[in-house]
Amino acid sequence: MSKHERIQKAVYDAIDELNKQLKGVQIEKASDAALYGKSGKLESLDFVTLIMEVETAIQNEFGVDFLLTDENLLSKQSSPFLTVGTLIEHLDKTLEEN
Repeated sequence: MSKHERIQKAVYDAIDELNKQLKGVQIEKASDAALYGKSGKLESLDFVTLIMEVETAIQNEFGVDFLLTDENLLSKQSSPFLTVGTLIEHLDKTLEEN
């Protein structure tokens, strides 16, 4: 399994965990599924939960300490949290740099 596939699996596992907790709304496991911003489906607490689930899943998959939170990421015009696909791309790039 490639690094990208491992990242995708970790993100999808995090989405599965979040979806178990959500009432009424479910996040799709698709690259164009909206997460954050105008078309995002998540309330702020659910979004924080997703970030924590992703961090845990990445830590478990790659065996590294990993923090995804950075206030600058949320304020960027092209936030990595807009869709599942942009999140996976950001994680791929971040893990490559570290």
